[in-house]
Amino acid sequence: MLDLYEMLAVSPEASGEDIARAYRRKARALHPDSRQDGTSDPALFHALADAYRVLSDPARRAEYDQARRAAYARPRRA
Repeated sequence: MLDLYEMLAVSPEASGEDIARAYRRKARALHPDSRQDGTSDPALFHALADAYRVLSDPARRAEYDQARRAAYARPRRA
């Protein structure tokens, strides 16, 4: 499971303001228009935007947090 908090490099306890700040910082770095060296990864940029959409909406974030807790509570197979 892709962890949206890790993608934005914030803790699960981060405030909405912290999430927005982290998104803007990473979006500037990953945006295809800002990468003059031709190393842009549009898929990564879109994944970052999707992570922000979920974590910036309180209802979506609560739903994600619940699914995340459930995923981490399941025992892992060796």
